[in-house]
Amino acid sequence: MKVILLEEVSKVGKKGELVEVSAGFARNVLFRKKQAIEATKKTINELDLKSKSDAKRRQEELGIAKELGEKIKTQEIVITIKAGDNGRVFGSVSSKEIAKAAKQQLSLELDKKKIVLKEPIKSIGTHVVPLKLHPKVITELKVKVVAE
Repeated sequence: MKVILLEEVSKVGKKGELVEVSAGFARNVLFRKKQAIEATKKTINELDLKSKSDAKRRQEELGIAKELGEKIKTQEIVITIKAGDNGRVFGSVSSKEIAKAAKQQLSLELDKKKIVLKEPIKSIGTHVVPLKLHPKVITELKVKVVAE
């Protein structure tokens, strides 16, 4: 019996896949747990339409992320922090502060999880911070840390 999986089922397949399973397994397990639906012409057509619309949406998101990445690459934000005489800062600049400064200075809503900092910034100067806007789009933002 052919079924379309509504969620990932171990050793059977992933969500949205069209798989062949025994009729008993489909009726007694997959249909009762609402993990799959029977593959009819109508459901197969709906699956195709959904996959095409998902692909189009992902393509649009990629285009938006690339455009935003090009815009961000030319920008710079300035963060002021207390520092000692030797250029060492008291505390550090984390991705949360960078996201907050980007919102205030550039009017950009950046998620702090998209800011890829290996470790917080602990020195004065200009630092290049990578941003992962999309799985295929990684750009860089210049962060200038100045002493207060």
